[in-house]
Amino acid sequence: MPLTIIPSPLKSIKRALLVTGSIAFALAGAVACQAQESAASKVMLLTGQASIYHNWQASSAVIETILDQTGLFEIDRVLTPAVGESMAGFAPRWSDYDAVVMDYDGDEWSATTKAALADYLASGGGLVLVHAADNAFPDWPAFQAMAGVGGWRGRDESAGPMLRWRDGNQVHDRGSGTAQHPPQHDFQIVTRAPAHPIMRGLPEIWMQAHDELYSQLRGPASDVTILGTAIADTSMPNGTGEHEPMLMAIRYGDGRVFHTTLGHVGPRDEPPIATLSSVGFIVTLQRGTEWVATGDVTQAVPDDFPTADAPSLRNLR
Repeated sequence: MPLTIIPSPLKSIKRALLVTGSIAFALAGAVACQAQESAASKVMLLTGQASIYHNWQASSAVIETILDQTGLFEIDRVLTPAVGESMAGFAPRWSDYDAVVMDYDGDEWSATTKAALADYLASGGGLVLVHAADNAFPDWPAFQAMAGVGGWRGRDESAGPMLRWRDGNQVHDRGSGTAQHPPQHDFQIVTRAPAHPIMRGLPEIWMQAHDELYSQLRGPASDVTILGTAIADTSMPNGTGEHEPMLMAIRYGDGRVFHTTLGHVGPRDEPPIATLSSVGFIVTLQRGTEWVATGDVTQAVPDDFPTADAPSLRNLR
């Protein structure tokens, strides 16, 4: 089955401006839309499958809204075949896009499609991995290098070290343990790379709302810059007491990867979803996508960004 491409609704709105209303309004709309499209980065939102623990239909719809609201991106939502269907026809044209935002954890792709994504990224493409996407493809070494670290799906000590922040530095921890997380809760994110474009201007400490704090992720952990961490307190079930990476920037060849472990959406979650409505998640996703697409971030830090004491939620409708 071939891939399915669903253009952003914004494209249809732009086309409608050209054929409805007064001539003056249509011409003004055309000029404005042309200016916006010429400056926009083309983004593929890749989704279509998830494990039983996640709801890709809900998460991808909100992610598209979050990215669309910046006005910086022209978005195509690309769906893989459904679980168990043939992947033979799934062959996205990666090079058509400035960035690929991946909200996918499912069936294996063909070797040709995998190689094409790796080549795209190594040649200077951009990739964003959102939450469950780091659980994908445990037996594909190139993807593990793209992600830096990942979780679940059979990853044990053989997958590589854990990545931690200790005494002011990121370190490889080759001890025992597999991926886990405490129950969902509000937790503090500590900015660890304040000069990085994604984190520039963000507070030193800020709150994420009611999320899964991924812990003990493993992988090659090479060419990774930890952007933000959170501590999984030992007073909670599955608390490691370690400063775990929540936000990461990875270099893969000439390409850029932004990996956010934030943004859990459970199988029965329906919007509004606190994890995705959390302004810390929204802003870092928007900034991370701009960075992988262009190499820089032009977005200002919004006034509603969370503080060290309380998360901030935004109405995305």
